[in-house]
Amino acid sequence: MTSHSHTVLIVDDVPENLAYLHDALDEFGYQVYVANSGEMALQVAHLMQPHVILMDAMMPGLDGFATCRRIKAAAETQHIPVIFMTGLTEIEHVTMAFDAGGVDYVTKPVRPAEVLARLKVHVQNATKMHQATSALDAFGQATIAILPTDKRLVWQTPLAKQYLEQYFAEWAAKEAYNAVQTLPPMIYQWLESCMQQFSAAQSMQTLSVNQGNARLSLTVANTSEEQWVVVLREYSDEAQIESLGKVFQLTKRESEVLYWTVKGKTNKDVGEILGTSPRTINKHLEHVFQKLGVETRTAAASLVASKVKF
Repeated sequence: MTSHSHTVLIVDDVPENLAYLHDALDEFGYQVYVANSGEMALQVAHLMQPHVILMDAMMPGLDGFATCRRIKAAAETQHIPVIFMTGLTEIEHVTMAFDAGGVDYVTKPVRPAEVLARLKVHVQNATKMHQATSALDAFGQATIAILPTDKRLVWQTPLAKQYLEQYFAEWAAKEAYNAVQTLPPMIYQWLESCMQQFSAAQSMQTLSVNQGNARLSLTVANTSEEQWVVVLREYSDEAQIESLGKVFQLTKRESEVLYWTVKGKTNKDVGEILGTSPRTINKHLEHVFQKLGVETRTAAASLVASKVKF
């Protein structure tokens, strides 16, 4: 039996189907929630955050495909895997299930043994994924995960979502009306190249997107069979200054002085940028050098280069 901490939401408009699956899953230790419509499913998924959703494909009103798109479009529920239950085995309906964001499907009449087997796999994957995303969220990391089979977006941290909306504003505006989680075309093309390079045992290139004086960098950090993890990093004056402060425990002004100094600016140049005198900049540099344990600009630049990627 499984742990009662594992929860499943069953969505079906037929009461007999709900009762049948509820009893079968409850017997095996799952905590079961039920919904008899797409609208109710959205509410329960948002409130209860189940580990997995079993979704009937054909329902009156908001059908299973549309409901799944809504689930995947919401940041609070996008991580929940959806398994479709359908009597429609034609290839276009199976394709519709995956295009809507489903991870798997079982055919009707549903066999409890098959459902339990599928649930076990997806509950384990969902649990691992939730733990990973929670850890990344806690550290403020900008990370996305995709399925290597079709390059579909599985999850993203809040900071990653912010970067994508910022650097791909036109795409983000259009996607506001699209219920399926997608990625900008430029990223899809880059991922396709990465997969070809991966298959050929070649180094995968980094994608860089410029916006004014800032730059967004995307790098493949993990290539497991289940998912690929991509790390997003922003490189800008402000972002780098903030990073220096965190790494070397500097004040905001000390970080600014160090940043422009390692960029090759003189005390006069830095003073003009920050609106202060060269003498004040020199005083700040003395404090910075003391904190870094160095004595010269060259040594400071070398230390910064070894700790922070500009």
